[in-house]
Amino acid sequence: MITIGDYRVFSVVNGFVRLDGGAMFGVVPKVLWERKTKPDEYNRILLAMRSLVAVNHDASRVVIVDTGAGDKWPADEAARFAVESRPDALREALAPHGLTEDDVTDVVISHLHFDHNGGVTEWAREAGGPTRLRFKNARHWVHERHWRHANDPCEKDRASFLERDLEALGATGALELVSGDGPPPPFDGVRWLISSGHTPSQLLPIFQDPNGDLLFVGDLIPTADHLPIPWVMAYDLEPLRTLAEKREVYRRCTQEGLLLAFPHDPRRGGVGLEMVGDKPVVTRSLDL
Repeated sequence: MITIGDYRVFSVVNGFVRLDGGAMFGVVPKVLWERKTKPDEYNRILLAMRSLVAVNHDASRVVIVDTGAGDKWPADEAARFAVESRPDALREALAPHGLTEDDVTDVVISHLHFDHNGGVTEWAREAGGPTRLRFKNARHWVHERHWRHANDPCEKDRASFLERDLEALGATGALELVSGDGPPPPFDGVRWLISSGHTPSQLLPIFQDPNGDLLFVGDLIPTADHLPIPWVMAYDLEPLRTLAEKREVYRRCTQEGLLLAFPHDPRRGGVGLEMVGDKPVVTRSLDL
């Protein structure tokens, strides 16, 4: 746990998933990326599914960024991606702070791919039936361009959006749609960064601190193994845009002390870094 501005911030692993290593590293040869992470017999690599939790007791604000894949998984689909859900992880992480899921005020959904958004909802009664929001008192923040894309995706990423993850969210008044490329801050101590290389208008929160802000990087940089600028995913819809966005983030890390929190790294929650020549060099591992 670290303190960023008025928030106590920590990373919670909601489970694990395995995705194809070639897809996760794009044009990077396997002989290089497998030095970083070993694939299984199906060429899948292990990825954590992390939530970033930020608690401001003075403002009675509890923010959760992303929720993992959730537990609404038929056995055959779970096996395909080796989904290992930890449905109690967030509840257990909130309890030492005297909080429950009903105290969550804001859920930031960086984007609506199943491994980031599935934990927003749960089965209302029996598996396979209607769903309901898990954080019933929270506002749920999504960029409106991404919401439109998720409901009418392209052929390349259609399989990443699951109807069972979207239906309850769209049917409630809890959805807060953010607009534009420079949207205003949602509340004190947080502002937005919009990233569109991976998918249209990822909504990435920046938690502000005079000594260095903290950015949840979403799938712009899913793990520390993806820090090298050319190491981008084949899943990205606009990989050249991803390259440009990474360069800008690294510029801010070097010049402003911006810190990064990862969504998928199985070993660490975040880092500080600076550019040395054209290479990002980790200068600090965050105790998230």
